[in-house]
Amino acid sequence: MTRIKSLLKLVVNPVTQKHWFADAFLAIPRILCGFWLTTMFGADKFGMPWTADSQNLNLFEVSAWFPEDVASYSGIFAMAPIFFAWMGAFSEAVGGLFLMLGLKTRIASFLIMCTMLTAIFMQKWNQGLWGMLPAMGFLWVALYNLILGSGRFGLDYLISKKLK
Repeated sequence: MTRIKSLLKLVVNPVTQKHWFADAFLAIPRILCGFWLTTMFGADKFGMPWTADSQNLNLFEVSAWFPEDVASYSGIFAMAPIFFAWMGAFSEAVGGLFLMLGLKTRIASFLIMCTMLTAIFMQKWNQGLWGMLPAMGFLWVALYNLILGSGRFGLDYLISKKLK
């Protein structure tokens, strides 16, 4: 039991800066990128309560075009396109929401990083730097949140205080 608790502390405990305003400054990209990822990118592919009605998606349903797009990546993606499409859309919509809230930030950041690396190398690579820029931005924000966690301005901080 203590091993599980120590592992949970490692995943949940955020790195806090010396001054609260440094944490506030570092929370801005996390909150904005989480918001944009979940509302603009994820909601277009994945049924969430805020998905536009024009998408015709039920809750947690993936857009019909997305598994076809994923299958075109070939390799392992072609063997299970529905699974990888669901995972990619889930990490954008739900992972973006968790990133915005600072909840399980490191886990959400890891899933977002996997999705953004796939998007960069499998979908956006031939579109040049400007085509890759949104995915690269989300990748960098996810990378620094994987390392730092949510800071003081996230739910992980409140959870970690309860675990102590």
